[in-house]
Amino acid sequence: MSRQATSVETTEVTTSSISDLVRSYGTIRPQDVVSIIPQVSNRITRIHADLGDTVRQGQLLAKIHDVPFRDALEQAEAQLRQARATLDRDSTAFERQQQLFERGASSSSELDNARSAFEGSKAQYESARAALTQSRENLENTGIRSPVNGVVLSRMIAEGDLARTGEPAFEVANLVGFETRLFLPMHEWESVTVGLPVTMRLSNRDEVAAHGIISRISPQLNPGTGLGEVVISLTDATLSVRQGVLVDSRITLRTHENTVVIPRSAMIEQVETYIEPETNTVEIRRKYSAFVADGDTIARQRELELGLEQGERVEVLAGLEPGEKLITTGHRNLSDRDRIRIAGQSRPGSREQRLEDGLTDTAATGSDAPSRGRAGAAQGSERTSQGGSGSASNADGGSGQGGDAGEGASGSNAGSGAVQRTTQTE
Repeated sequence: MSRQATSVETTEVTTSSISDLVRSYGTIRPQDVVSIIPQVSNRITRIHADLGDTVRQGQLLAKIHDVPFRDALEQAEAQLRQARATLDRDSTAFERQQQLFERGASSSSELDNARSAFEGSKAQYESARAALTQSRENLENTGIRSPVNGVVLSRMIAEGDLARTGEPAFEVANLVGFETRLFLPMHEWESVTVGLPVTMRLSNRDEVAAHGIISRISPQLNPGTGLGEVVISLTDATLSVRQGVLVDSRITLRTHENTVVIPRSAMIEQVETYIEPETNTVEIRRKYSAFVADGDTIARQRELELGLEQGERVEVLAGLEPGEKLITTGHRNLSDRDRIRIAGQSRPGSREQRLEDGLTDTAATGSDAPSRGRAGAAQGSERTSQGGSGSASNADGGSGQGGDAGEGASGSNAGSGAVQRTTQTE
């Protein structure tokens, strides 16, 4: 028995562009974050910069109590002057002993002693000069300064705290740009290369907030997580992109232009399990198909060859042509050559269509009845008494056209109508 026409919805097959994307989430951070660590230890007397301040290179951020370092500098300067005087004295004595030794008026032991004293004085002078340089640097380091142009991300000290060497006092973001770091599984990590374009969206918005490129790729996977690190440098960003914002990054591996693209929901996936007899291994094979409308009444199934996939969009390499009517809903229960009815279209009013849809043959009891009545008038009295035999003669010899609307149920027209209705029954 024939199936009733299935109501479906269609859309025209068109071409567009589709991209192969790698998608991951990462946090926006400055490309360089500088930790500023005090080089001397003492009490903090004043704070000159706070969280969020924009600072210049060399700008004073905080001040350390400097009196002990000033005293140390003055002492180092005095020791250098003393060492210089001693060096001058011993240098003169050594030159005199050399002259006396050359004239034979001094022994070699006296010359050696003078030389030793000169060398010792020279070493003391160099040590005093180094101590003075260190004292000056220590005094200079009592002012904690920014080494870069940037923004203060954090401040870990306050007035009255003890500044300790080795412990950060400030963190400053270098204003050279932003970046985000992604951690990708092996198959995606292997597919990306330096220079690929990246678009970024805020985690709760649809519009693109920033663009960037892949600038660095880790040469190895993390042994603990099995993920590979990829660094993306931002090339353009809106004002909504700030330090610490979570972004959805999409790396474009390749793009196909002017290709057939359909929604994934319009496809039918068939999964087959294949057992290799020689190795007894199980292989999963997948086949994809879709239905198109042939005219407005017949569904045709097409085997598909797929290409790139992007979310709910799929590229079709073979099986569909632009301009065809792709069935997008109602296709799950269809088979090839099934009859369909496209939703939203008016149904034809012809007798053939009504018969095809399995409706009652109203024509047999409606507008055709008067003509049949007139054609059967010649049979006169036979219409009533010979209704059954008249029907038989109609079937056998084509004579006896008489009969009223009620006779249609026993004639050849009645038999034909039953066949049409049967074709619509599932």
